[in-house]
Amino acid sequence: MNIQPDMDLKTDIDLKILTIAGGQSTPTIHCDPALGLMTMQGDSYPENSFEFFSEIISWVEQFLQQSSLPLHLELRLIYMNTSSVKAMMDIFDLLEAAHEQARAVSVCWYYDPENERVVELAEEFKEDCTFPFDIKPHD
Repeated sequence: MNIQPDMDLKTDIDLKILTIAGGQSTPTIHCDPALGLMTMQGDSYPENSFEFFSEIISWVEQFLQQSSLPLHLELRLIYMNTSSVKAMMDIFDLLEAAHEQARAVSVCWYYDPENERVVELAEEFKEDCTFPFDIKPHD
């Protein structure tokens, strides 16, 4: 008996929940394809940002290709080094391209009202995005 693999099965395998525990220099990441939600919180200055963010960027690409659900990012980032900012720009570029294809994507960046640098960074990102992008103080 020759059983052909079901192509839909690949989607279920590829779109897994992705959880990365945060460390001293890396944010906690949680990506849930069933909810269309990705969260990041903490500091982001990993030794190798490209390596750290590659799995996250890949997850976003796969989600946008394989799911029709909206994708919402919730960010609670405190500090980002230059290479983390570049990786975040790559993620926002993916969201922007999806938005241009009429895909529902959004970002909400929560910040500590006493951390002006994070607000400025979030506002700089928002300037380049046409999709819904909120910047709100957290409680």
